[in-house]
Amino acid sequence: MTATRPTGTAPSAADPALTSELARALEGEVAFDPRTRDMFATDASMYQVPPLGVAYPRHRDDLVAAVEVANRFEVPVLPRGAGTSHCGQTIGAALILDCSRHMTAIRELDPVEKRARVQPGVIQDELNAAAAPHGLWFGPDTSTSNRATLGGMIGNNSCGSRSARYGMTIDHVRSLDCVLSDATTARLAPRDRQSAAEAAALPGRAGELWAHLVDLVDDPARVAAIADGTPPFWRRAGGYRLDRLVERATRDGVIDPAQLFVGAEGTLALVDEAEVGLVDKPAHTVTAVGHFTSTPAAIAATGDAMAAGAAAVELVDGYILDLARHSPAHGGVTDFLEGTPQALLFVEFYCDDPAEGAAMLTGLERTWAAHGHGYAVVRATDPAQQDRVRRLRKAGLGLLMNAGQPGERSVAFVEDTAVDPEHLADYTQEFARILEQHGLRAGFYGHASVGCLHVRPFMDLRRPGEPEKMRTVAREVQQLVARYGGMNSSEHGDGRARSEFNREVFGDRLYELMVDLKRVCDPEDRFNPGNVVDAGPMDAHLREPALPEAVPLPTHFAFDGEDGLRGAANQCMRIGACRKGPVSGGTMCPSYMATRQEEHSTRGRANALVAALSESDPRTALGDERLHDILDLCIECKACASECPLSVDMATMKSEFLAHYHAQHGVPRRARLFAGVRRLYALGAATAPVSNWITRLPGARRLTERVVGIHRDRPLPRFERHTLPRWFARREPPAGPFPRGPLVFLADSFTSSTEPRIGRAAIELLEAAGWEVRLESEVCCGRPMISKGLLEDATARARDLVDRLEGPARAGVPITGCEPSCVLTLGEEHPSLLRGSDGGGGGGDRNSDRNSDRDGDGHSDRDGDAARAEVVGGQSRLVDELLAEALADGDLTIDPRRSPERILYHGHCHQKALVGTRASEALLSTLSEHLDVLDAGCCGMAGSFGFEAEHYDLSLTIGEQRLFPAVRAAGPEAAIAANGVSCRQQIAHGTGRTALHPVELLHACVRW
Repeated sequence: MTATRPTGTAPSAADPALTSELARALEGEVAFDPRTRDMFATDASMYQVPPLGVAYPRHRDDLVAAVEVANRFEVPVLPRGAGTSHCGQTIGAALILDCSRHMTAIRELDPVEKRARVQPGVIQDELNAAAAPHGLWFGPDTSTSNRATLGGMIGNNSCGSRSARYGMTIDHVRSLDCVLSDATTARLAPRDRQSAAEAAALPGRAGELWAHLVDLVDDPARVAAIADGTPPFWRRAGGYRLDRLVERATRDGVIDPAQLFVGAEGTLALVDEAEVGLVDKPAHTVTAVGHFTSTPAAIAATGDAMAAGAAAVELVDGYILDLARHSPAHGGVTDFLEGTPQALLFVEFYCDDPAEGAAMLTGLERTWAAHGHGYAVVRATDPAQQDRVRRLRKAGLGLLMNAGQPGERSVAFVEDTAVDPEHLADYTQEFARILEQHGLRAGFYGHASVGCLHVRPFMDLRRPGEPEKMRTVAREVQQLVARYGGMNSSEHGDGRARSEFNREVFGDRLYELMVDLKRVCDPEDRFNPGNVVDAGPMDAHLREPALPEAVPLPTHFAFDGEDGLRGAANQCMRIGACRKGPVSGGTMCPSYMATRQEEHSTRGRANALVAALSESDPRTALGDERLHDILDLCIECKACASECPLSVDMATMKSEFLAHYHAQHGVPRRARLFAGVRRLYALGAATAPVSNWITRLPGARRLTERVVGIHRDRPLPRFERHTLPRWFARREPPAGPFPRGPLVFLADSFTSSTEPRIGRAAIELLEAAGWEVRLESEVCCGRPMISKGLLEDATARARDLVDRLEGPARAGVPITGCEPSCVLTLGEEHPSLLRGSDGGGGGGDRNSDRNSDRDGDGHSDRDGDAARAEVVGGQSRLVDELLAEALADGDLTIDPRRSPERILYHGHCHQKALVGTRASEALLSTLSEHLDVLDAGCCGMAGSFGFEAEHYDLSLTIGEQRLFPAVRAAGPEAAIAANGVSCRQQIAHGTGRTALHPVELLHACVRW
């Protein structure tokens, strides 16, 4: 028999009895450690509240068991999906039930009935991918569709840009299977009046709920209170939707409790499964981008667009456009614009065929011209054009998050108000005046078709008086919305940010009916308390003001922003873009895609780092074993540096962490082995073929796994005795001339010792194109040392390489190589390593050599070294770029008889993140008319990661998600191309296919 807790006491987060009871009762995992609590203490809102602990239910029985245990211990329960809420409804001092990890099944998909049954952790894009072959999709699109779960969308009553056409989530939920607060289960589906009255006799909470609903819809006074208190505008995501319940009961004689639970933010029940409707997916989409001289002018043109049959009309104002024009991270997204518009409207039409779409666009252009709206229209009719304009439209949030002054954030507290579109122009002007009166700046964007504005003013909530100012602005905006008959929460729910105002929004009578519903469903206030009703003040539990001052911490890399390393981690705004599933494309975050664990997302790691670096002794905190476990599966692909809207570079932060961790625990043998791969490979090549033969001896691989930790099943590289430096030194050099001038070719460890054929092919092509090649084979770039956290060694290698290459670089000589990670290290990591940090604001320098008075005048020369490294990095280019230029200039020509029929190309992660793969694609497209560029994410090998015994299975799991199936599906006529040595190793091991470097394919096809 389990002991119960005395009434009135609450367990601490570390309560061993609660932890053990949950671990015993649930099949899913339970985590109450401090680091897990740190990771789940925040969401995409401005709040931070540590939970009691986190459980990962696997099925309905786990949800039931969790509620039973929570009831015995009198603790709150909070269901959570992706944690992308802007209002704080997915955090709290409760037992978090993370349904996104295991409860991810699409139970049923019926294309005839156009419906699906899903568990709450299903990602919206995954449902759409499953429905797409049937010409269907889930209509309420969200901007976070690549990570938003259906459970979260139901909790928030989510919608998006196409809500004018498809409405909100509530319009597509047919029934809900729920766990109620007494740990019983119920199916909440429509019932006629008689059936509902019979259901009132059911035992437990379900019967009480049905009895309450029958009484409510039959009570004229309460029905009148609901009608009087409900704001008139339809796009409502706040409060409990009693209006929908009454409307359906009045219209159809049906009581539908699911209408109440959609948008309830998990405060009434836990969703176990949902039946949702699907809609026909448009055959074609066309887009018009209208250019306007002001935001009011753009809003004035919205009505014509809707009258023309638009499915969506999106507004972006001049403030955001100006940010986009000057943002290095968003280079090129404004190239298609005509002139300098101060506002844009993105108007989307659905059609059956391209001709119909073209007619729609023409009709809109003529109408706008006749009414004097705008000065230009850009059409986007094919997928490539639409992707280009969509990038600009979707860049708004990321641009705003990066745009504030030091210390400022774009704060989501008046994020998604909405008014009838006919009032939007006046409303927007008054909204802007409120912000101006309080000295606040903000960009305006949103769904003009439905009168919804996304506004995130820039504020530093750590400054005295700022939280009070935020509260004042929130109240003034709420009153402005009410004056226009709009809705304070039209898309993102209430949460901590807006629940406080619900009595004012709905009036006393309707608000009390909402409180009554909460009491019936959850009399002990067990489910996500403090949201929707009975809320605390909106300015309680703010994250930024609660952060202690950062303790200065010496770092090897230069983290130049405020608060050094902690500030770099805290750059994360917790929006969860790193949690997207593999069906959504892109690379970030490979380990999360494979494990679906928060701690293996960039956001989870950033949260854990911020918490550790906020402790009184951050040096000691960086030696924490649990923190090491959290960062361990970061495979340093660098995708977060480009795919994260905030460019959170977790790869660099992991390397920095490892350096501090090693300082306390020592450097493991295997880390030293991989960090010294250049010396190891040189030795292997010098002793080949003996070195290759030794690894094939019986028992050798088992011994290697036991002693060094390299998995016995992972094929080892084969060393070549005739290395690239040996070939280069012994060959007869070409006589010239060399019209393109000199060039430095970096002989990386792999091109030198295991794949010299690639280096030979590259050098012969470069020389044929007119370059005079000098081979640099004496100094390693230090990339393996960086990945293993041996940063002092990496800094020394960086300085040595800069010493050797600065002269040629200053003379304008290109520096190139075949391995992307090596070449890109010169411009990406070397300047930061050589600059280091002196400890101010949370940064610092731990390498005494970098602080030495090398220039003799009493000043450190770190900035000088960094500047020299930037010169070298500025001249470094991938060999694909140079050869693509030579092909374009006609200095190399292709013999089509040698070209492969088809090429399947997989890009390198660092290349995709830092410079893109356009040059490689251009090179390969000259070789074959059929080039398939894979959006296959990371291969999973990631340098040494896939060799390591404990990471081997995960490495293959990552490859199996997209890359391996695509390669296996390629016919034998297709050549497989990959820039990275790790990628080629992984493809060979996972599929049995040989992948070639693009220069090998080019070498085979060029006319000599």
